[in-house]
Amino acid sequence: MGLFLGLGIAGIVLLAASLVFDGLLEGVFDGALDGLFDGWLSLPVAAGFVSMLGFTGVIVLGTTGLGAGAATGVGALAGAGAGWATYRLSQALLRDGSGAAPRHGDLVGSTGTVVTVVTAIASGGYGEVMLRLAGQPVKYAATADVPLGRGAEVWVTAAPSSTSVSVRSVER
Repeated sequence: MGLFLGLGIAGIVLLAASLVFDGLLEGVFDGALDGLFDGWLSLPVAAGFVSMLGFTGVIVLGTTGLGAGAATGVGALAGAGAGWATYRLSQALLRDGSGAAPRHGDLVGSTGTVVTVVTAIASGGYGEVMLRLAGQPVKYAATADVPLGRGAEVWVTAAPSSTSVSVRSVER
């Protein structure tokens, strides 16, 4: 029972180490296996397998009259299930495409406020507007067809570059 408990604890320690040494096993065999295991050989998967093997072995030994061989077999099956679940979860997290960085083109259609202190945005002239890009306030150089005073609410009509926008007044 002590061996299985030690394996379970070692798996938890290995899982904690995987947070620090992410990709260690992949780096050790870099190029030698050329994607043969494709994520199966990772610290989180190995940690899930080893800890489930150990803790399931302890449970089987403690609750049944079966020997160490049966506990090892049941623990190996449970460990394989935990390793598979860990692999599938990590693959699902890696495929998540919702983390795309915002681009300046995403500003078109958003609203903002004129913040130029010295002069208003003159017809064909430049000023500054405060916009929100991905929830963060960002200042942009702006052009407008009509003069706009400080504090005026504006609508972005175009984003010709990553640092400038074309705006028009918001009509209410």
